[in-house]
Amino acid sequence: MAKQSRFLMGRSIDPNPLTGQESVTDLVDGAFHAYNAGRLREACHLFTQKMLSDDTTVGMSITGALTPAGLGMSSVIPLIESGFVDWIVSTGANLYHDAHFALGYSMHRGSPFTDDVTLRQEGVVRIYDILFDYAVLLRTDKFIRDVSLGSEFQRSMSTAEYHYLLGGYLKEREKALGLTHKSMLTAAHEYGVPIYTSSPGDSSIGMNVAELALEDRGLRFDVSADVNETAAIVLDAKRAGGKSGVLIVGGGSPKNFLLQTEPQIQEVLGIDEKGHDYFLQITDARPDTGGLSGATPAEAVSWGKVDPEQLPNAVVCYLDSTVALPILTSYALATRNLRKPRRLYDHRADCLARLKEEYLAAKAYRDARVGGAKLPGLDD
Repeated sequence: MAKQSRFLMGRSIDPNPLTGQESVTDLVDGAFHAYNAGRLREACHLFTQKMLSDDTTVGMSITGALTPAGLGMSSVIPLIESGFVDWIVSTGANLYHDAHFALGYSMHRGSPFTDDVTLRQEGVVRIYDILFDYAVLLRTDKFIRDVSLGSEFQRSMSTAEYHYLLGGYLKEREKALGLTHKSMLTAAHEYGVPIYTSSPGDSSIGMNVAELALEDRGLRFDVSADVNETAAIVLDAKRAGGKSGVLIVGGGSPKNFLLQTEPQIQEVLGIDEKGHDYFLQITDARPDTGGLSGATPAEAVSWGKVDPEQLPNAVVCYLDSTVALPILTSYALATRNLRKPRRLYDHRADCLARLKEEYLAAKAYRDARVGGAKLPGLDD
């Protein structure tokens, strides 16, 4: 018999019939063999077997209206509590709607085919098949404005600082209502997970902060601090002898903000680095229409976002996040021990100091031009 091709070394597709007694782990490992089910199996394995190693810092980006659908409570908060996510970049909208639950407000299942004119007349807001009272927006707005008037907010700050402070107030509201971790912001506050927003003005939180600016209040978002802090977190993970992994849920600005940490380190600051080590993305976008351009693992290598030597440690699942994320979370909780929280929020200043030190050294090297010699990419 001829020698078997190396391409035929994978496990044979020979699943057992489903019985209805399977766990999520059983389904992923035993029934998800090919196509995007196969990619989700690979994603679960990459996340649990490599990204959740003790030496890997995991950053997560969140886009799409996930928190109104309950994904914050069902999937993201358990990842935070388990130490499986160390820092987050989210749309402001997800954080705003996340706050509703901590304030005791409810979102309801509905139909995507409801007449929106009638909904408007009855004071009901629709997010596809999620329905809620318009008053929820007004009451959440008031809470955010009232909290943001506090003296500790009257300064320039990174969005991570703002969300940490806001999370503390939401935690107190949860406590008063007898609730526990209904909000990502409260869980992140408790576990020291910094949450950044790449476009802070693009949400109701930013809109309410903008109103306070008209009253000449001192609160301002420092977007440069966000850029440098996130880059510092990644650099510190690498310089401490560990690895950096990214879990990208959806796309948009948070996806790029998560990935641009490496170009910021290498391209802008001139610090010697190679890119993220692990890349896991759940998306329904396509690169050929521009929705995923520059962010497939291979393209990301060309930008310096992903270490080319680690390209095999990259998985893209072309799936609905609302289906894939709960499965990934459940699989991780079933197969991995909890990790000790890194509490990166508490260590931002130390990370930033290391980044600044390496930047100044790299800048001094460039300025010196190594005795007049040309530097590739700068003097060519």
